[in-house]
Amino acid sequence: MTANNKSIWAIDPGHTQVQFRIKHLGIANVNGTFDSFRGTLQTDNDTFDHSNVHFEIDAASINTKLEARDQHLKSAFLFNTEQYPTITFEGMLEKKDHDYQLTGELTICTVTRHIVLDASFTGSQKGPRGDTRAGFEVDGKINRKDFGLTWNILTEAGGIVVGDEVKLRFDIELIRQEDKS
Repeated sequence: MTANNKSIWAIDPGHTQVQFRIKHLGIANVNGTFDSFRGTLQTDNDTFDHSNVHFEIDAASINTKLEARDQHLKSAFLFNTEQYPTITFEGMLEKKDHDYQLTGELTICTVTRHIVLDASFTGSQKGPRGDTRAGFEVDGKINRKDFGLTWNILTEAGGIVVGDEVKLRFDIELIRQEDKS
């Protein structure tokens, strides 16, 4: 890639994981994934600094390995996937110290909030078919209530069933597309 050329990098869904974790009853974690997503990163230089990021998640692809819970998450009580099928992120990847930071606007249902996530570049190299690939690990957390996901119930002891903090973990592999000048 040469300086001043725009390069598009597409997420490789076969080598990417979109994961989350939330507390259940305050004592254990429920882990889940979104299994259908797509995204691109566009950069104007030889690094990923100041790259534009676009990411979409199929909200109905939520998978916590418990069908009844997944159906509840898809319902109008939470993600309402029939009415709001896509979770979107528009932002920028910027170099911060020795790593990167991903900042931008996350939209879930009708609510958009600014979020900041930590991103670590894990390297790049040629793939088995001669394509150029790069990897990032992205970590952070959001408060689900900030996005209108407020459903909860109290236990007999007065505790809550679902925590507010959602920990996010994305293991991303990108494939460089043809250069766009």
